[in-house]
Amino acid sequence: MQPSIELFGIRIDEPVTTATDLLVGITCLICAFKLKKLVRTLWIHKAIFWYFLLMGLATIMGGLMGHGFLYVLGFYWKLPGWFLSMIAVNLLERVMIHFSATELSPKMLRFFSIFNLVELGFFMLMAFGTLNFLYVQIHSTYGFLVVVFSFCVYNYRRGHHPEIMKNMMWGVFWIFICAVVFVGKLSISIWFNHADLAHTFMFIGALYFYKGSKGILKSPE
Repeated sequence: MQPSIELFGIRIDEPVTTATDLLVGITCLICAFKLKKLVRTLWIHKAIFWYFLLMGLATIMGGLMGHGFLYVLGFYWKLPGWFLSMIAVNLLERVMIHFSATELSPKMLRFFSIFNLVELGFFMLMAFGTLNFLYVQIHSTYGFLVVVFSFCVYNYRRGHHPEIMKNMMWGVFWIFICAVVFVGKLSISIWFNHADLAHTFMFIGALYFYKGSKGILKSPE
């Protein structure tokens, strides 16, 4: 467990973990508002903005309510951050599904669109029912590695915006490294533990998702 610190007389638990969560969260919010300038009326454009906005809010809440001040707020205050992050991941899945619409049959597009909502509902219920972060992790792993990455590969192989797909795939790669570090509890020291290292890779992944998302917003589709 990372030692607590006091700042201006205020106790902060897991201070580096809190700080790295805030780094990721603030980065996502900056990306959201930079991308907002490119958002047009298309649903997919709005979904991209909301992905970054919700992921930013989720990681900031995770840092403050799930780590830094959990001792004041209690365990249940972890849940808002969990659920916002799950909705954010789901939105990015839907972005990739609908960005692939020209490459899919109407039946396949409908199937993936419906299954995407069923999957979100299932994992949210499991996380709420068990109060276990494992289901948040499984949902993120499924969303990024199975859905987002698979659609990126599918589009890339069909020559559908290959540069955009490469950036999105790099984003998923860094999220995968993040998951490996977090699950394997690979840490540098007590002051830079597995969560801090994982957040660092999340930060890199967010930058690649930003580059890919900017490409999607600028594309004619």
